[in-house]
Amino acid sequence: MGGKSLSEHFRKWQPYGAASLVGSLPHHDRQKAIDLVFEEVSEIPAWPQLSSYTDEQMMVQYNEGLPGLERKNDRILFAVSDPGFEHELLEFYEEYLPASNDEISLDESRFRFGEDTGRTFFAFLERLERQQQTAAAVKGQITGPFTLTAGLKDENDQLALYDPRLRDVVVKNLALKAQWQVEHLSRSSLPVIVFIDEPALAGFGSSAFISVSAEDITTMLDEVVSHIHKAGGLAGVHVCANTDWSLFFGGSLDVINFDAYGYFERFALYRQDLVSFIERGGLVAWGIVPTLDVDSLKQENTESLVSRWRQQVEQLVGDDLSLETIFRQSIITPSCGCGTLSEPLAERVVHLTRQVSEQLRHKTGI
Repeated sequence: MGGKSLSEHFRKWQPYGAASLVGSLPHHDRQKAIDLVFEEVSEIPAWPQLSSYTDEQMMVQYNEGLPGLERKNDRILFAVSDPGFEHELLEFYEEYLPASNDEISLDESRFRFGEDTGRTFFAFLERLERQQQTAAAVKGQITGPFTLTAGLKDENDQLALYDPRLRDVVVKNLALKAQWQVEHLSRSSLPVIVFIDEPALAGFGSSAFISVSAEDITTMLDEVVSHIHKAGGLAGVHVCANTDWSLFFGGSLDVINFDAYGYFERFALYRQDLVSFIERGGLVAWGIVPTLDVDSLKQENTESLVSRWRQQVEQLVGDDLSLETIFRQSIITPSCGCGTLSEPLAERVVHLTRQVSEQLRHKTGI
């Protein structure tokens, strides 16, 4: 099945409040983490990024393959003044062009996960092959282009975001890594969702990024999204704080994942944009289980979170948007990744996410 028809087929899928995860877990035992995923969120299992391994941390895992990166004094920098940088840049494009045109397999390129960066991903794929009958879809994630370019610098302390050469290679590297990931997850014959994780977009519009335009953001995102779609996947964006949500509603994204626990009121300001997004088939992933505030996580329970979600949805329901439509096109997730939590608290988050999903289905009756 070609990429276009596959993607069109998957866009008809509706999650009906199924549970999934944002991505990161604190576990060191890979098998334990994968067991947790398939036991608790088996309907939309998400491969876990294990932040206890440096190679799987979000600002490291997707650096692989970038030209001119060097580690200096525990910092990863672009060595743009190095005599060999221009040659490495040329080599990158010499590999990128045939890879992006399907002239060489991504499996034989720098755009795949390596042995260390992909160890958990490959273990997850093996488990998915054995247990895919319980799943309705499968989820992956990548670090977003804004977040990665705003986190990487050259040796002169300039952000990659502000160097057109560096920004371009970061975006292209991410785009093909996203495509490669969808190709592998798609072997399950399930709908594939890839979230583009953009926590740094909480700073968009601030003085730190005053020269960055909305068009800059959407251009970077669109390039990554286009390669997710090319491979037949659904593309989502995750921001675990407030941002300018208008960046996402009018574009080509299929899923918007927001921190519903902490930032619903600000998200709801974009109600009309949300209505249009849902009308065209967009999915909303509600980050209703808190992960960023440990006290809240300890205090909340299934009933309180279900009540919180229902109260939020009632503020959105109107003649142009029904509860039934919202729920059909909803996914339930934690508010953010769990990589910074203890293992018991992370497991509490995952368990609560499943229970909230189950209770909402029972009480909504859809």
